[in-house]
Amino acid sequence: MNGNTSLALRFGTLHDGLGEPKRNGTLLIEGGRIASVGGSELEVPAGIRTIAAACVVPGLINAHAHLEGSGEAQTMTVFVLTTPTQRALACAANARKALEAGVTSIRDLGSGDRLSIDTRDAIKSGTIVGPNVVAAGRAVCMTGGHGWFIGRQADGEWEVRKAVREQLRDGADCIKFIATGGVLTKGAVPGIDQLREDELRAGIEEAHHHGLRCAAHAIGTSGIKNALRAGVDSIEHGHLVDDEGIALLLDRKAYLVPTLAAIRCILDGGEDAGIPDYVLRKAREIAEHAESNLRRARAAGVRFAGGSDAGTPFNYHDGYALELELMQTMLGMSAREALHATTVAGADLLGLQRGTLGPGDAADLVLLAGNIDDDLRAFRDPVAVVKDGALAFERR
Repeated sequence: MNGNTSLALRFGTLHDGLGEPKRNGTLLIEGGRIASVGGSELEVPAGIRTIAAACVVPGLINAHAHLEGSGEAQTMTVFVLTTPTQRALACAANARKALEAGVTSIRDLGSGDRLSIDTRDAIKSGTIVGPNVVAAGRAVCMTGGHGWFIGRQADGEWEVRKAVREQLRDGADCIKFIATGGVLTKGAVPGIDQLREDELRAGIEEAHHHGLRCAAHAIGTSGIKNALRAGVDSIEHGHLVDDEGIALLLDRKAYLVPTLAAIRCILDGGEDAGIPDYVLRKAREIAEHAESNLRRARAAGVRFAGGSDAGTPFNYHDGYALELELMQTMLGMSAREALHATTVAGADLLGLQRGTLGPGDAADLVLLAGNIDDDLRAFRDPVAVVKDGALAFERR
């Protein structure tokens, strides 16, 4: 991809993330950035390729994904039976799939063997094709904790600090902590705390000291509050949040990344798909409460950012459209609110200068065959994807 490529886009509707949609206009791209936005009368320089689309939106941001995972039914088994080389190849393939589905930036929240960090660097160098990657490296967990098979196991405040420093050494952009049990790890109970509040506080303090933002895997009620009191920047999942946790989210101005597709894809897959019984049982228990809890959080004004947990069972990297649709059907968001959560809010959470399409902004955008106000399913099949001003994907 050539970031200096010039393009002209004729749009029916432009959702630029800056205000009300613009209608029937032209957007010019030059040098990897938005050069100008105007009406249909805006002159297109000679020799510039023009593409037409019913709807143009900023490139999507998936704030919670795992590039090593390809949607396999048994997540733990994958890491036992595959080699780091095989998983590195999966990272490259999944990065391309995400980009071609309209995800121009992605945060990988836990991988083994530096794979997400190396994938990020390979994309930056042009060796492989994919979104902008914000990489957490290994997730910091207690010994035997959720995700231990791709985690850095640590116990006690100073060991947690050391784990953070190791991810910093390896080139991580952010840090992920495991505050509660999870669904995919055998023996881990989602409602039970794992890293304690003092351990979380020490790790978050260390990460913030070095300029790294922090995310906490936190499903259980108590663990959510532990992570928020410890100063975390985002709660991942948050399905069992209570009113006190919602108040803390508001007070700390933390983001909630609900990963709605993760539970839905497990339940839709079911027993016949080969998903282990312990995974299905935990997913069903969480699903009983998640929607009502997350709706209360939204009604209270909690800030949501989009993230699907792509890579988990049957939750594919080219299926991010499902997360937007579930934000609408499960949380009651409008199409524009779901777009905001997966663009402007995601960029703010990740610290990226992305998510809007005004003059001078990075030219990351998605062209769609239909207006999202009419049907969010337009995201399922993009017409084209542009990253850094260059055409990264075009439907043939």
